[in-house]
Amino acid sequence: MSERGGRGKGVYRRILEHLFTARYSEGVTEIPFTSADIRTAADEIGVAQPANPPDVLYSMRYRGNTTEAISQTEPEGKSWVIRGKGRGSYSFDLMDTLEIVPNPLIGETKVPDATPGIVAMYASDDEQALLVGLRYNRLIDIFTGITCYSLQNHLRAQVERVGQVETDEIYVGVDRRGTHYVLPVQAKGGTDRQNVVQIEQDFALCAERFPTLICKAIGAQFMANDIIALFEFERSDGVVALVREKHYRLVPPDEVTEEDLRRYKQHPLNGD
Repeated sequence: MSERGGRGKGVYRRILEHLFTARYSEGVTEIPFTSADIRTAADEIGVAQPANPPDVLYSMRYRGNTTEAISQTEPEGKSWVIRGKGRGSYSFDLMDTLEIVPNPLIGETKVPDATPGIVAMYASDDEQALLVGLRYNRLIDIFTGITCYSLQNHLRAQVERVGQVETDEIYVGVDRRGTHYVLPVQAKGGTDRQNVVQIEQDFALCAERFPTLICKAIGAQFMANDIIALFEFERSDGVVALVREKHYRLVPPDEVTEEDLRRYKQHPLNGD
């Protein structure tokens, strides 16, 4: 999910900083607040109340962009994030710093590009181009070994004890045993990075909406040279963990060489 437009971001950061500093004390690891508190903070610093309070949280909640005043309170190895706690309820949570970035040591796998030319022409931004590439080239299927189908894109929903969540695309799939899966996808282009809070929310969404399906949370990230990094996550003891990572590059069919194919035959079938 890419960041909201630039309008109001400076004001939003001021509101967030005021919310935080008014409630922070040394040693705390959780600072709860509500949508009403966001509006009150806007009044207290003399700016217009936001029409949609969750927009104020978006940059920090999903991208980890804090102000200097907030980051100065972070102990080494820790970062403040914003988590939803239910409809209109949130908290600043201090957690271990986790950066989900592509591993540069992983080699790329070339995939013949099946994206229709007219679709590629009109993909309006990196995120849309990434989602289009995944869908038309069945990269989720290739990555997971599951036959997958896009169910819905840009899903926004209310989840109990979390609040509003947004997922770029939801796939459902079936494997050779007949087992059914749900695969929420977070797509990142440009300078955006994968975010643990969004992955947590994807698991919560799928547990509520698709309780009988196995959830495999997927992250997709554009890298340099149009390489697509795919991540699969799991929840282990309530903590998000990386299961696997693979890199793909969509190329014209004639760029997949016989040497490439010989090399791919030597890879383990499960990709681990």
